[in-house]
Amino acid sequence: MDINKLWDLNGKVAVVTGGGDGIGKGCCVMLAAAGAKIVVSDLSPEKASAVADGIKQNGGEAIAVECNVLKDEDLVGVIEKAVAEYGTVNILVNNAGGGGGGRENPFKVDIAYFERIFSLNLFSAWRLCQLAVPYMHKSGYGSIINITSMGSINKSPDMSAYASSKAALNHMAANLAYDFGPLNVRINNVGPGATETHALMTVMTPEIKEKMLEHTPIKRLGTVDDIAGAVLYFACPVSSWVSGQVLFVNGGGVQTLD
Repeated sequence: MDINKLWDLNGKVAVVTGGGDGIGKGCCVMLAAAGAKIVVSDLSPEKASAVADGIKQNGGEAIAVECNVLKDEDLVGVIEKAVAEYGTVNILVNNAGGGGGGRENPFKVDIAYFERIFSLNLFSAWRLCQLAVPYMHKSGYGSIINITSMGSINKSPDMSAYASSKAALNHMAANLAYDFGPLNVRINNVGPGATETHALMTVMTPEIKEKMLEHTPIKRLGTVDDIAGAVLYFACPVSSWVSGQVLFVNGGGVQTLD
């Protein structure tokens, strides 16, 4: 057994949506460190370029692609640009998404909002799978990792759109594993617990943190690298017989406030 080969992504091409910041950025950097060529896809071309430049400055290969996952032409475009630049797609990280945050009062949001959240968190991931899998199959190596959420299994007020879209993402992956397995393509989900991203820190207080840690056996919040490490596992050959699974990265607990 060559342990290095189990964690080696040299020659592989990874597309990461929402790669310009937070967990997406962490995934880009970690996959690049393992040798993958990175397509940093983000709604902000400036953020995507900054991440790609950082990877190149550290000796890796990366390109930046502006992509709004709500636009089908952008989804098509990011896969086409990856193939044009690097010849194929081997790894897809569906990280871009939105919603939640306890802001989904069912009497104040409308159906258009609900549809938008499902488009962000579910439909775009399904469409990118459809676009990328033929290249993965042709190349002989494919791994898809969707970023889901603890919200997919928690029950909380004012979270119905976000939570149900992430729950659907879990079940989608479990079913697509049957479709993609014969093509030598794996699909798995990573579910972050409370992770120290810029978005979380904008609402974090000492009181909220203390309450979260009451339900967390490993007494700290997650880091971007904690989540990216799980993504790396699913991306690498070490997980070659793992598909249709959800891995929650949450310190052994649930960072709820109740």
